[in-house]
Amino acid sequence: MNTPDSALQRILCIGGGPAGLYFALLMKRRDPSLTVTVVERNRPFDTFGWGVVLSDQTLGNLREADPESASLIGEAFNHWDDIEVFYKGGRVRSGGHGFCGIGRKKLLNILQDRCLALGVNLVFETDVADDQALAAQYNADLVIASDGLNSRIRTRYAETFQPDIDTRECRFVWLGTKKTFDAFTFDFVQTEHGWFQAHAYKFDGETSTFIVETPEAVWKAHGIDQMEQAEGVAFCEKLFAERLEGHALISNAQHLRGSANWIRFPRVICKTWVHRIEVAGRQIPVVLMGDAAHTAHFSIGSGTKLALEDAIDLANEFTRHANADVAEVLQGYEARRSVEVLKIQNAARNSTEWFENVDRYTGMEVEQFAYSLLTRSQRISHENLRLRDPAWLEGYEAWLEAQAKPGTPAKKHPTPPMLLPLTVRGLTLKNRIVVSPMAQYSAVDGAVGDYHLVHLGARALGGAALVMVEMTSPTPEGRITPGCPGLWNDAQQAGFKRIVDFAHASHAHIGIQLGHSGPKGSTQLGWERIDEPLESGNWPLISASAVPYGEQNQVPRAMTRADMDALMAAFVESTQRAAAAGFDWLELHAAHGYLLSAFICPLTNLRTDEYGGSLENRCRYPLEVFTALRAAWPTERPMSVRISAHDWAPGGNTPDDAVAIARLFKAAGCDVIDVSSGQTTRQAKPVYGRMYQTPFADRVRNEAGILTMAVGAIQEADHANSIIAAGRADLCAVARPHLADPAWTLHEAAKLQTRALRWPHPYESGRDQLYRETARQQALNANTP
Repeated sequence: MNTPDSALQRILCIGGGPAGLYFALLMKRRDPSLTVTVVERNRPFDTFGWGVVLSDQTLGNLREADPESASLIGEAFNHWDDIEVFYKGGRVRSGGHGFCGIGRKKLLNILQDRCLALGVNLVFETDVADDQALAAQYNADLVIASDGLNSRIRTRYAETFQPDIDTRECRFVWLGTKKTFDAFTFDFVQTEHGWFQAHAYKFDGETSTFIVETPEAVWKAHGIDQMEQAEGVAFCEKLFAERLEGHALISNAQHLRGSANWIRFPRVICKTWVHRIEVAGRQIPVVLMGDAAHTAHFSIGSGTKLALEDAIDLANEFTRHANADVAEVLQGYEARRSVEVLKIQNAARNSTEWFENVDRYTGMEVEQFAYSLLTRSQRISHENLRLRDPAWLEGYEAWLEAQAKPGTPAKKHPTPPMLLPLTVRGLTLKNRIVVSPMAQYSAVDGAVGDYHLVHLGARALGGAALVMVEMTSPTPEGRITPGCPGLWNDAQQAGFKRIVDFAHASHAHIGIQLGHSGPKGSTQLGWERIDEPLESGNWPLISASAVPYGEQNQVPRAMTRADMDALMAAFVESTQRAAAAGFDWLELHAAHGYLLSAFICPLTNLRTDEYGGSLENRCRYPLEVFTALRAAWPTERPMSVRISAHDWAPGGNTPDDAVAIARLFKAAGCDVIDVSSGQTTRQAKPVYGRMYQTPFADRVRNEAGILTMAVGAIQEADHANSIIAAGRADLCAVARPHLADPAWTLHEAAKLQTRALRWPHPYESGRDQLYRETARQQALNANTP
């Protein structure tokens, strides 16, 4: 191998954990002429962990990177496929998960031996207080900061690395036991103060890791913070006695006093991973690796995986760009690897929050609780579980169908979760898919026309249970743009009735979303300069306070009581017109920075009267509007409210507030909360990703105890099935995919049939109507010239 440039001759790894050792051996293996040194503060056989877990996929990566050490690691691994969940006296076991467990000490010893065999210089019992002095001592050209979670190097150069350390809410203790588990085991135990959970897995022939975790408030309520270490261990033994079956729990951290062995997990994210120090007149790069650069919660078992794959990635980068400058190699490594790490950290965040909030899911039966646990990170999906254990998943689907359709005889092939019916008040939806309301900017004087008939009609034919009309204003001034629809006169009502009648003839239900634009009104069409004021002809705006959406937007007038009364009357009139037009569902838009959202958001509501200040006060007017609409809307027809569950901006509403908002609307008679987020301020910095708003719907549903509609980056049936099956939401609103494919629901249902290879005839079950519609559309297409 050619070195990246002539300067890279000596590599210094500070920290002899998996990251430092593995990078050292990989680089030495690729170029034996390199001088590679690993400096570690502990002795060769010291370790304060128990076992580590790697997936089959990670083990495959190790085999490709260094077959020799991978073979030894593979021989030492204890492999299992099953996950077993114990909860409320019930038990669920599923297979096909493919994990390997190995003792941390054994893993380190294998890596140490492999380093020595390749000629890596290992230096133990050396506590590095000054990395620059050590770099000078070894005349290093590259320093790898693999000094772990509490990295001194990361702290020293914090101005460059800009670490973000989030200390999580649960306390956990890392223990061991001679009870060997034949599956990765989760055991949930309720006490008078709250829930404890154990994560247990075998890592050698006679020993298992046994991690005990609980929210800090529960930990303190039991007085564990005041216990000596032995007392805390004894407490856990008693708590999990049924699972331990007489075996003791063991601590290998006797050097810690009191309850110091119970820690809170620190999630570490660094903005950059490379710093440069000057040593003897040379600029030497210092690169964070492993836990020094990032952490991922133990509940997805990815800390060691990330460390090893960091090492593989950087070593491969040097190989791929053998003639490149070191700085260029490091830049490419950080750019690519940081994205992969972020994906895992996002999954780990979801998993962490699930375990921090076990109480949220304790209304579930063990079957759904276990499914929710298995899919908690959103990286494991419904179809992924089918690949792992098809028999178990089909059994769960049958259980879920029995909950949705009580008394229905069991069928050979259960209905997929997204195709299960849902009854809300007097309306039964044939499945769980909703065509999300999407602005089309194609109305004329607020009236919908042929375009809307084709747009909404095509989607009514496309298999979704409910088609939602875009936000419709009760007044001309409440429109977002001149092209947005309204419902304040007979002509507009007649235009909507034409569409409603077509939807009903197409065996779909149809709903309308009423809302007022508030501070975001009088703007250009969506394909012009979205959210920017009109070039001419602007109309005056109203809002909770005189706070513009942006510096370039109009300053709205703060509403008076008379304004509120007049607008409420207009909302009621629009509601009555919607009912007369035959709409099946009514949604009130209280999200995205529009008028009602501007009342709820503390960044846009600066009022000092009874409509400002506390969350309850900020929700007062939106609740008054909702109550008036609910009274005007037929009792048997459902109503939902769309909210922004997170403002994604400092000082704005948070998911905690979203739960409180949902409870207030539930008390007022709301049936479903449509859970969106953001768009309340231009300062918002949302974190996007697939199904990125679903965790908010999950929280609202399972904490506020109200049906929810998930929306946002739900792109395929697998997403929808996972959301519904896990109890994260009751409906899935799908937007952009329906723009691209009006028959998205039908096509996704057909994919499910093909993918599963288990439904012999399209007319065999409760999916009949969907398949009949598919057949009808195919026939129509076949007869088209």
